[in-house]
Amino acid sequence: MPEGPELHLASHFVNEACRELVFGGCVEKSPVSRNPEVPFESSAYHIAALARGKELRLTLSPLPGAQPPRGPLALVFRFGMTGSFQLVPSDALPPHAHLRFYTAPPGPRLALCFVDVRRFGHWDLGGKWQPGRGPCVLLEYEQFRENVLRNLADKAFDRPICEALLDQRFFNGIGNYLRAEILYRLRIPPFEKARTVLEALQQRRPSPELTLSQKIRAKLQNPDLLELCHSVPKEVVQLGGKGYGPESTEEDFAAFQAWLRCYGTPGMSSLRDRQGRTIWFQGDPGPLAPKVPTPTLGGTPEWEHGSLEKGGRGHKTLQPHQQQYPAGGKSRKKKSKGAQRGPEDQVENPPPPNKAPSRTRRARRGLPEQTAAQQPEGTSLQWDPEAPRVPEKGKRRRQPATSGRRRPQKIKADTPSLEPEEASAS
Repeated sequence: MPEGPELHLASHFVNEACRELVFGGCVEKSPVSRNPEVPFESSAYHIAALARGKELRLTLSPLPGAQPPRGPLALVFRFGMTGSFQLVPSDALPPHAHLRFYTAPPGPRLALCFVDVRRFGHWDLGGKWQPGRGPCVLLEYEQFRENVLRNLADKAFDRPICEALLDQRFFNGIGNYLRAEILYRLRIPPFEKARTVLEALQQRRPSPELTLSQKIRAKLQNPDLLELCHSVPKEVVQLGGKGYGPESTEEDFAAFQAWLRCYGTPGMSSLRDRQGRTIWFQGDPGPLAPKVPTPTLGGTPEWEHGSLEKGGRGHKTLQPHQQQYPAGGKSRKKKSKGAQRGPEDQVENPPPPNKAPSRTRRARRGLPEQTAAQQPEGTSLQWDPEAPRVPEKGKRRRQPATSGRRRPQKIKADTPSLEPEEASAS
C-alpha cells in the first residue's frame, strides 16, 4: 500500500513529467469507477501536484486566454492499495486507468493517468485535505511532534504502539512497512503500550549548554521514535525512482528491498494486530501481544514468538517468516450489526469480504468442494491434526447389526454445517 514516501515521490513525478506539458480538453473518467466526475474543461491548462501525508493534491490551472474562461480546479487523491500516476501515449492507455488528463496539440498526444488496479483509491473535488488527518510526518515535522505529545491522553495511545502508528490523526503518512522499520531500529516491542513509549519523550529536552551542531549530532546519533517517523520516510524518498509500489521498476524494487531491515525480511517474526494488519519484528513482541498458543508434541502450549528457540524437542518449528498469528487472541466474537466503529477503529482500504460459497451451499448447487490450495486468502485457519474429525454432513457411520433384523433408521433434520469464521487479510 502506498505510504507517505510514495505519495511524495508521486508528486515529484507529476511535477517533473508535466512541467513543460500543456493539457487541454475534458477530464475523462472510466465508466467502472465509482469516484465523482470531474467537471473541468479548458483549451489549455497546466497540472501541478503537492503531497501531504497519505494524500496528494492535483491543481488544474487554465492558462491566460484559455477557453472557456474559468478558474483553477483542485482534486485530492488517496491512493488506496494500488494507486499511482503514469504518463503514457494516449493510444496506449494502461489497464485500470480510471482518470485521464490529455495533452493539447501540437505534438504527440499524451495522457496523465491515475491507475488503480484494486479500485480502493479515491479522489475528491475542491482540494481540501481530509478532515481529521494530522500534520504530515515528512513536511510538517514540528507540528506533527507537537500534535502527538499534546494528545497523549487520547484513547488511541492505550493501544499497542504498532497500532497507534497507523492512526492518521497523529501519524499522517506512516503505514505498515514504515512502522516495522521504525520500531525495529529502536528495538521497541511492537505490542508495548503506546503511551508508555511516548510519555518519556515529553521530558526529553536537550541540554542548554550544547551548541547547535552538538544538538544536531545528538539527534542523528540517538533519534527518538518521533524523529524516526520523520527521518525514515525521508530515506525512502532519497532512494529515488518511483519507490515502493506496483509502478516500481525492478531496479527501484531491488533498491527498496535492500534498504529494508525488518519488514518481510528473513529472520523476522510477525503477528497480526487487532485490525488484522501484519507487523514484523524481532524478539519479544511486548505485553499487549495477542496470546495465541500452538500445540506441541507433548500437548503443552508454547508461545511462538520471535525469541522462541526453534527446533527444540517438543516444539512446533516454523520458519521466522511463517510465524503469523490471527488477530485478537484465542476467540473471535462477531460484533453486533448495530455496533459503531470509531475513527480509531477504521482501517484504511479494508480488504474485500470473502464471498466464496460455504460447503453446504456448494453441495446444494452441485459445485465441487474447495481444496486446501483453493481456500480464499482471507482464511487463516489451519487444520489441527490433534482435533477430532467431524463427520461430513450426509454421511453416517454404519453400526454393526446386533441381530438379524434391521431397525428402521430415524431421519433427523439437517443441522447447519460448521463454517470457519473469516479472518482479516493483512
